[in-house]
Amino acid sequence: MKEKDIDPRIFDLYDDYCHGQIDRREFLARAGALAIGGASALAMAQSLLPRYALAQTISFTDKRIKGLYVKYPSPDGTSGDMRGYLVQPAGQGPFPAVLVIHENRGLNPYIEDVARRAAVEGFLALAPDGLAPIGGYPGNDDDGRAMQSSLDQAKLRQDMFNSARYLKTHALSNGKLGVTGFCWGGATTNFLAVALSSELKAGVPFYGRAPNSGDVAKIRAPLLLHFAEDDERVNATWPDYEVALKANGVGYEVYIYPGTRHGFHNNSTPRYNEAAAKLAWDRTVAFFKKHLA
Repeated sequence: MKEKDIDPRIFDLYDDYCHGQIDRREFLARAGALAIGGASALAMAQSLLPRYALAQTISFTDKRIKGLYVKYPSPDGTSGDMRGYLVQPAGQGPFPAVLVIHENRGLNPYIEDVARRAAVEGFLALAPDGLAPIGGYPGNDDDGRAMQSSLDQAKLRQDMFNSARYLKTHALSNGKLGVTGFCWGGATTNFLAVALSSELKAGVPFYGRAPNSGDVAKIRAPLLLHFAEDDERVNATWPDYEVALKANGVGYEVYIYPGTRHGFHNNSTPRYNEAAAKLAWDRTVAFFKKHLA
């Protein structure tokens, strides 16, 4: 089922579900109760649930890359240790480094695929799993979302900070670090732009909530910010963020993609907008190549 075939009210409910406002059962129940002429509201709702097997664009065994799961220390994080999916391009390196941060449900197959996409473009990519200290991504987003919400959020952010440091200093890294992330990962990209300050060379949040305006003065890296047009929750944080970026002389580019919804880059659900996702990713790759080479 395509985006145009789905009632906007179903998308609104799905947004609440994705952000933990309602659980899967309530999402499906509320959607099924909607009166929609000539179509099944429940079928619309079910079509929005991710189908990761169909969304893979680059195989784990692609000859252009080499991927493996790595463990590394994470002081003051959830458990003191972390695990992530590290993907390197073919060749000896060193390579510019890009941290890829997941949504609010752990390291699912879509984010792993994004890490492989980055490696194909010549970047050493690390996708950390914030759920690793409590067992790792459980294989489905519902349990993953519940697990992530149960964590101490400050310690979870510390795990992402330590992941960035691990990647930046990796033997295959050229020492120039970029960060990108989606939804919760977009907000965490903004957080790391503050926390890493001059250690970060480029940040690319996808539909990520803004950091506190008072912290923006710490940002030293140029930012490329991607927003969906129909994303009220996240977009409400942008105007004040832009004012703070300008006031502190932070370089940035911003794009709001017409006709898109939150999650438009994720090709595992009908929220995916192929044209916008490709354009945003092409811009991301060019931005990283400009600032990390």
